[in-house]
Amino acid sequence: MKHTNTYSLLTFMVILLFSYSCEKEKEISSVHPTNWKHRTVNHSLSDSLERGKTYLSVYSEIYSETEHRVHSLTATVSLRNINTIDTVYIDKATYYNTHGDAIRTYFNKTIFIAPMETVEIVIDEHDKTGGTGANFLFNWRIKQQTNAPYFESVMISTSGQQGISFTTQGKPID
Repeated sequence: MKHTNTYSLLTFMVILLFSYSCEKEKEISSVHPTNWKHRTVNHSLSDSLERGKTYLSVYSEIYSETEHRVHSLTATVSLRNINTIDTVYIDKATYYNTHGDAIRTYFNKTIFIAPMETVEIVIDEHDKTGGTGANFLFNWRIKQQTNAPYFESVMISTSGQQGISFTTQGKPID
């Protein structure tokens, strides 16, 4: 009987540990890193490409009624190439929390976005690490006389028959 109880307790602990591990993985959210591999630029880029940075505000949570009540949001971050001919290159996409701490960088190597293509990062509703003042910083490169990439975020939350949604647009910075 004692052996059966030990086995049952051990099984329960393994299941609990596995479910906690899956929950933690789920909190990180967004596009799995392997999805960036097929977009990685595997050749050297021209030195003549112009460099730029864009800031984008993103909200993981927003206040409701008071500063003590927040609603979690799902954020879809769109990285858009608004050119019909030229490819744009994104060197880095870093996600920061309300306090300005870098939470994660989404890829380590330069990726490309084909003409008129959109690539998305999704911060799921359960990922509260960004907080009420989360933001992204994108480093990118383009050919001269080409439109800079366009960055936009759509935040949404639904509960029962209630819903909230809003957007933010990127701001080029120096």
